[in-house]
Amino acid sequence: MDKAQREAIVAKFARKPGDTGSPEVQVALLTSRIIELTAHLKANPKDHSTRRGLLAMVALRKKQLAYLMREDYAKYIELTDALSIRRTK
Repeated sequence: MDKAQREAIVAKFARKPGDTGSPEVQVALLTSRIIELTAHLKANPKDHSTRRGLLAMVALRKKQLAYLMREDYAKYIELTDALSIRRTK
């Protein structure tokens, strides 16, 4: 992901200008990175160190989504719809 893509994602999901730490932005950036790594692993199935990093990112995104669901359920629904992420029960 290059700087322009990152800035576009931050601008789209930020709560206010300059916001890079809100759960919405973090989940959106993690989702973008997860998509990139998934494509990489399809082409390189024996790259186990990348697979380990991918699993760590998925776990972190899951924690962020759980926090967002607890704190602001409407934002959670909106974010999962925008990013096409499956929701938990």
